[in-house]
Amino acid sequence: MKASIEREDFSERLQLALRNADYSPDSPTQLAREFNIRFAGRPITVHAARKWLVGEAIPTQEKLRTLAQWLGVPAEWLRFGGSDNGSGQAGGGDPTSRFESADVKLIADLQRLDEHNQAIAREIIRMLVRMNRQK
Repeated sequence: MKASIEREDFSERLQLALRNADYSPDSPTQLAREFNIRFAGRPITVHAARKWLVGEAIPTQEKLRTLAQWLGVPAEWLRFGGSDNGSGQAGGGDPTSRFESADVKLIADLQRLDEHNQAIAREIIRMLVRMNRQK
């Protein structure tokens, strides 16, 4: 009985993190696609993503870390819950926790670009930062 409650609680936190990152909590297809883009291991199936979303399964620790990094939430919160609300505003030692969900999504988009376009995007950002400092 306790295991099913843990899975349901995980599912609720995953859905919250997806909503906060502007993804649908109702689309296992989107979850699987977006997760597989970021995960270096064996891809998950839409069926596995559905099981995460409906509280029938909890991913492995390695997959949890990938989910947490993608969605901008602490992995510990995603797995176990706790005081952080999953908004990406947690304190502590996780350097990604200071990023907003939109920032995490922007970084993921940057990583999808080829090397040439990544270099252009980085240079544009550096230029904007320099201009902002001069104000």
